Amino acid sequence: MKSIQDLYKIGKGPSSSHTIGPERAARLFRQQHPGAEKYTVTLYGSLSKTGKGHGTDRVLREVLAPTPTEIVFSDAEPGAAYRHPNTLEFTAWTGGRALPPMRVESIGGGDILVAGQPDVEPPEVYPENSFAEILDFCRLRSLRLWEYVEVNEGPEVWDFLDGIWQAMKRSIDEGLAATGILPGGLRVERKAKYLYEQTVENEFAALRECRIVSAYAYAVSEQNADCGTIVTAPTCGACGVLPATLRYMQERRGNSDEEVLHALAVAGLIGSLIKRNASISGAECGCQAEIGSACAMASAALCVLCGLNTAQTQYAAEIALEHHLGLTCDPICGLVQIPCIERNAVAAMRALNCLNLAFLLADTQRITFDMVVKSMYDTGIHLARQYRETSEGGLAKLYNRRSR
Repeated sequence: MKSIQDLYKIGKGPSSSHTIGPERAARLFRQQHPGAEKYTVTLYGSLSKTGKGHGTDRVLREVLAPTPTEIVFSDAEPGAAYRHPNTLEFTAWTGGRALPPMRVESIGGGDILVAGQPDVEPPEVYPENSFAEILDFCRLRSLRLWEYVEVNEGPEVWDFLDGIWQAMKRSIDEGLAATGILPGGLRVERKAKYLYEQTVENEFAALRECRIVSAYAYAVSEQNADCGTIVTAPTCGACGVLPATLRYMQERRGNSDEEVLHALAVAGLIGSLIKRNASISGAECGCQAEIGSACAMASAALCVLCGLNTAQTQYAAEIALEHHLGLTCDPICGLVQIPCIERNAVAAMRALNCLNLAFLLADTQRITFDMVVKSMYDTGIHLARQYRETSEGGLAKLYNRRSR
């Protein structure tokens, strides 16, 4: 399994698959063809269906500028040889002739695969590839999960995670300070500042918790929707869940930053397991792969902050992912706004519920985390294509129909 440093990426929203991945691909292609007269980039699958709303065309033109670039939104399938629906084809033109194209798959979380080239992947860091294997290793050596991460990643992982935590906190603070209308034409108003500053007469504890956690989740998700800088956790579209829960719990319990970094390490471990054994891509497996994975990561992180044991941590992550199974990805107008922003807040609150259930009921667990990961992937690949980030089904279809 890969390093958790391959999961957490600091970058600009609104989509790790649609902006961060294509940006990396465009930089690579420009390096290979710096003297081209013009470029053509053909987008397939979800990149074509929701590329304008997700800002794919914008980021490609920015990276390839000042060379003229034509963006083609294709309805054709990229072909059986390509494993992922998010595929781009880059073509450079010189002397009026098209050079051989470069095909790239944007596989989620900002990662890319270049067709016909050896996969330049980060090295395998963890010998274990399932939670069951990790659990056995930790039991044999009396390790906590965050200690297991340090054993494999080395002590330098804490400096990396400190940078990630600082970036997450900045995204919350910036989102709480901002007001106005998000770009894209839906006229979605930012709500994080309003939620955070709302005065509720006789506010009871549960309502305050919901208001503050939701404000934090909205803050990060609105920054993402406005092309601001966020941390993939595990993706841009699900970036608000983990920061919101960590910030809230640290303030509520007085956890140190060191304890938060331990929680981030375990969250990264959960996300990496999902990425290794299933998918974190909405275009491949629907929103269960994004927001469901984020909720599982946050639930496990909360367990670490609250001192729960490894069995309870696994149970919390399992509950979180299990109850997102089948969740569709149908962003209205291809924008990472409705239902995406609100969904981050709901998942953050659900993570707190998973923490409580794990504290009380871990001894009754029958379904393992590994089983749910496998089930999520099986469910995802059988979801109808219109529910996998194409904006052709569900809420996206109904909204478009009513708006005409």
